[in-house]
Amino acid sequence: MDKVNIPEALDSVTEYWSQKIIGEANGQLYKVAKGIGATNWHKHDDQDELFILYKGHLTISLRDRDIELYENDMFIVPKGTEHRPKCDEEVQFLIVGLNITSNAAGGKPNL
Repeated sequence: MDKVNIPEALDSVTEYWSQKIIGEANGQLYKVAKGIGATNWHKHDDQDELFILYKGHLTISLRDRDIELYENDMFIVPKGTEHRPKCDEEVQFLIVGLNITSNAAGGKPNL
């Protein structure tokens, strides 16, 4: 296993709301991603989704409230919870989960 430089890994992400795997431990995938705008509403029936905001300001909309994340904040979306990450300016973040998808089923918008 090689060390991972998180800013370098984020620099290599070229498509918003796409995820790049940077590690795996104990069955969990560690991914970096960038976003701007909003994903589609979606949920993960089989797993929680952990967001750690690295740069920017990210709002995770839930059906009953908004969670505001700022740099170095973390939030876990419980499995089965509909959510939609959104932001006005580019954000950079880490995601941890069993096999979080970055396709339409995982909320990725058609950009």
